[in-house]
Amino acid sequence: MFFYLTKKIAIPNSVKLKCISWNKEQGFIACGGEDGLLKVLKLETQTDDAKLRGLAAPSNLSMNQILEGHSGSVQVVAWNEQYQKLTTSDQNGLIIVWMLYKGSWYEEMINSRNKSVVRSMSWNADGQKICIVYEDGAVIVGSVDGNRIWGKELKGIQLCHVAWSADSKILLFGMANGETHIYDNQGNFIMKMRLSCLVNVTGAVSIAGIHWYHGTEGYVEPDCPCLAICFDNGRCQIMRHESDPNPVLIDTGMYVVSIQWNHVGSVLAVAGSQKVVTQDKDVNIVQFYTPFGEYLGTLKVPGKQMSALSWEGGGLKIALAVDSLIYFANIRPDYKWGYCLNTVVYAYTKPDRPEYCVVFWDTKNNEKYVKYVKSLISITTWGDFCILATKADESHPQEEDEMETFGATFVLILCNSIGTPLDPKYIDVVPLFVTMTKTHVIAASKEAFYVWQYRVAKKLTALEINQITRSRKEGRERIYHVDDIPSGSMDGIPDYSKAIQGTRDPICAITASDKTLIVGRESGTMQRYSLPNVGLIQIYSLHCRALQLSLNCNSSRLAIIDISGVLTFFDLDARVTDSAGQQVVGELLKLERKDVWDMQWARDNPDLFAMMEKTRMYVFRNLDPEGLTMQFRLDLNLLCSPGRSQTCSDPPASASQVLGLQEPIQTSGYICNFEDLEIKSVLLDEILKDPEHPNKDYILNFEIRSLRDSRALIEKVGIEDASQFIEDNPHPRLWRLLAEAALQKLDLSTAEQAYVRCKDYQDIKFVKRLGKLQSEAMRRAEVVAYFGRFEEAERMYLDMDRRDLAIGLRLKLVDWFRVLHLLKTGSGDADDSLLEQAHNAIGDYFADRQKWLNAVQYYVQGRNQERLAECYYMLEDFEGLENLANSLPENHKLLPEIAQMFVRVGMCEPAVAAYLKCNQPKAAVDTCVHLHQWNKAVELAKSHSMKEIGSLLARYASHLLEKNKTLDAVELYRKASYFFDAAKLMFKIADEEAKKRTKPLRVKKLYVLAALLVERHHQQVKSAQRGKAPGKSSEATSALAGLLEEEALSTASRFTDNAWRGAEAYHFFLLAQRQLYEGYVDTALKTALHLRDYEDVIPAVEIYSLLALCACASRAFGTCSKAFIKLESLESLSAEQRQQYEDLALEIFTNHTPKDTRKSDLDSLLEGGEGKLPTCVATGSHITEYQFWMCSVCKHCAHTQEMSSYAFCPLCHSAVG
Repeated sequence: MFFYLTKKIAIPNSVKLKCISWNKEQGFIACGGEDGLLKVLKLETQTDDAKLRGLAAPSNLSMNQILEGHSGSVQVVAWNEQYQKLTTSDQNGLIIVWMLYKGSWYEEMINSRNKSVVRSMSWNADGQKICIVYEDGAVIVGSVDGNRIWGKELKGIQLCHVAWSADSKILLFGMANGETHIYDNQGNFIMKMRLSCLVNVTGAVSIAGIHWYHGTEGYVEPDCPCLAICFDNGRCQIMRHESDPNPVLIDTGMYVVSIQWNHVGSVLAVAGSQKVVTQDKDVNIVQFYTPFGEYLGTLKVPGKQMSALSWEGGGLKIALAVDSLIYFANIRPDYKWGYCLNTVVYAYTKPDRPEYCVVFWDTKNNEKYVKYVKSLISITTWGDFCILATKADESHPQEEDEMETFGATFVLILCNSIGTPLDPKYIDVVPLFVTMTKTHVIAASKEAFYVWQYRVAKKLTALEINQITRSRKEGRERIYHVDDIPSGSMDGIPDYSKAIQGTRDPICAITASDKTLIVGRESGTMQRYSLPNVGLIQIYSLHCRALQLSLNCNSSRLAIIDISGVLTFFDLDARVTDSAGQQVVGELLKLERKDVWDMQWARDNPDLFAMMEKTRMYVFRNLDPEGLTMQFRLDLNLLCSPGRSQTCSDPPASASQVLGLQEPIQTSGYICNFEDLEIKSVLLDEILKDPEHPNKDYILNFEIRSLRDSRALIEKVGIEDASQFIEDNPHPRLWRLLAEAALQKLDLSTAEQAYVRCKDYQDIKFVKRLGKLQSEAMRRAEVVAYFGRFEEAERMYLDMDRRDLAIGLRLKLVDWFRVLHLLKTGSGDADDSLLEQAHNAIGDYFADRQKWLNAVQYYVQGRNQERLAECYYMLEDFEGLENLANSLPENHKLLPEIAQMFVRVGMCEPAVAAYLKCNQPKAAVDTCVHLHQWNKAVELAKSHSMKEIGSLLARYASHLLEKNKTLDAVELYRKASYFFDAAKLMFKIADEEAKKRTKPLRVKKLYVLAALLVERHHQQVKSAQRGKAPGKSSEATSALAGLLEEEALSTASRFTDNAWRGAEAYHFFLLAQRQLYEGYVDTALKTALHLRDYEDVIPAVEIYSLLALCACASRAFGTCSKAFIKLESLESLSAEQRQQYEDLALEIFTNHTPKDTRKSDLDSLLEGGEGKLPTCVATGSHITEYQFWMCSVCKHCAHTQEMSSYAFCPLCHSAVG
């Protein structure tokens, strides 16, 4: 940060000033003084030059109004910026509120208490309330419209200061005895503030100022100190809030009269005076501090007594009231910014976000990229890259491979020119000073410096890629204490303990080039190290504390800007003899400039540099700003002297007219780049007024005098003489300038020589090619094209009837629209291949911008089927895509890609058609499987004799089973006609449901479905065998073959032969219960007796419980007794359940003899030995008749008369024939 006095305004009649305040929004300056003096001034810049913006623009008083109304000395002035009001008070207690009307200030309200004098006034953050404190302890809080809100008398207290909190909930009152009391916004006392800065202070002290920054422009850090309280003895404390237990303490060492924060709360200005040992009188000074107490510098101000200070709204100026003068000082802030690859990188804070907003503004394309960074410390740039130094985010700890030492508190983030992080590096060194070269990043704290050799992927060779994988012991990261004497050898793993070792002489600045690192220390010592192997080469002793260091491009000279803004230069390699007669290395050069706040060496010339001195930019060559110009003047006088053989057609009156000598450049820009005799600077002050909308007008390009004068020399004198001059003062840019001028005049010999001198091989070839052209018109057209005047060159080609050359020119420029226009407007036949190429290129142009509909039109004309398919796909024009696929010949290379497009959107049919057209049946089958079109997949697999379908089905089914989607797997197999596998899964589901004691009807349905799948499997096998049977073999033969194959396939399956067993069991189980509840007890008993054969399907306890119940109801107590005996013998029952069955049996058979009263038909039949009879699925009884009904699906029987009332089979529920 740098500051310097720029302007002063004298008050008429030498009236002494007491107070001053600068309106932050409208720019008005109010100053009050003795004898009722009250003036409102306004400084405005007035310039028509776009380059003269900001501080460099001249400023004049646009308002200078004296406000009359006070009779006593005006002691307090306060602005209400939101409502454009000014409140003033004098020593008599008179308060006047002024308002702006038609460009002038008028009284709006007057109030006089006549009891005491007003010591301080403060408006709250939104301008709604004002608090006025009187010396006698009276406090008044009023509204903006003049109404009194509340008042209070603080007895026995003398007040001198007041301040509002940002949320207007707290009021601070400063007392005359130095105490500070905290009140709420209703005037209720809360507590006394703890003043840590006054510990061990004796004697009376008074408060010099209280200023509470309201955070309207955001904070430099979250939880940043913003409340400053300063005492006249120079002690100051800065607090985060009114009860901060750990405030920042400062001892300014001066007598303080006033303090104030700047507009963003990043700098605190402390004004007052300081005793000078060598002088009897006090010197007026302003000291500047950060919110964390870091000293930024001191501004000395002439005059006897300073009374007040006030910041300008943008923080770029400060107004100081000294005696009867107002001094203005310009502030050059230390912005967080950098410049890399045509990109300006800058950071600013927003009120609504705790992070820094870092903007990467591409000045070439006027595009910006924004990223938010927490706790940003600095921005450093070099070449194409940028380093963001930040505090580490505790919520996102680094990985182990990022740091050998855990708990790193800082991060160096390597970014490219659009803000993409390339490599973050966690370190434990506080990066107060950061510099970088094309290979290294150096970060330094006050005690140590860290060296990191960074790499970026796009510039790595194969050898370097292998080296990256090696361990860190090779020295990519190293740490050195500033007191160490490194030898240059690799020092192994970074030792972060060095970062916490103290030193008596801290680091204050660093800089580096490709081969040299300079570390500056507060004592003035400069330590020179070699790079990349860090070894201490030399120690130099200077008599200044460096603020900024800079090495020239060959590391021979060092530029030093000290904390006072004095620029000096040091020759690092010069050998001189000191006063003691000893030969020493290094010499302090004679050039010294004051009030310098920025400088930059030229990247391509070690003797050239540019510097900013106040609002002027100077360019020096070899430490001499006039040396080159004097040489110009001498040569020009020689060139135009009467004795020369050449005549000057229009000789100038004097050499200075040709050279265009002028004063240093007026600008307030920060220097971005100095290369090729051009300086690029950026008006950061203007950008940061509206950082979200940077303007290209804020980037300024300056040609240095040698370039401007060379151009003037060429224009006024001629190429031949200018060539001689540039020969004496060589620079590649000047040779290029001469070559271009020679080309304009078709002086090919001079142009070639000039391009040789600037080593431009491509342009040498161009000149040689020009020399081979016979036609001068052709040469001229080529030169016009070379200088970028393409429209003119095209017209010249067409005038020569060389349409082919005009087309060739546009082809080189990749201007396909113009190529197409030239092809279509030509008189001859256009080249079909070139026409197609043009159509396709224009199609690519629209496709790149996602204008697919426009692209389709050109791709159709260019017959570019591949890109056409892509456009149809992006437009979701699948009909057009299908037509394109149909129009392609078989086995076309585009068909698989089109098929894949259909697959991605789930369109199976066109995808299969495309795959089949390019003879890829397997891909077609895979598509069907992927889209769950299993029938189609099986059909294709069979038609193309593929065997992979089974494995595919199994794989997909296992996938479904892993996700417990068993029914989906069943459906998969069923659709694919793998009925046997589907049936196995269905039986598994039914068995699991049965074990869960699910509703019997659901279990029966599952078993029926499984059995139906088995039946379909049987039919499938028979059909397959029937198809395989040769000739006219009989149906019986094919059926037998089918049965044999089925037997071979299903030997391991227990359910193929008895597929209906589970369904039968639950059918009879349900039927018996239904019959029992309907009162057909005998029929229910007969049905229940069948269940004895299904103990493997239904739990025995349920079977015999039902049988016992039916037998008891049918009074067949013998059967009932057998059922109870079976129940009591079941091992699956618990002792308690078994006891319950025994008790129930005892109760039944105590009253009834365990004998059946009648013999059942079944028993008589079985006893007759006539074999097993079929069972009626409708009634559960045996069928004894020869005529009965049989289901065509499940092959189960029923009485014919019973089925007359059924429409569906009772067991399988298929329709009755």
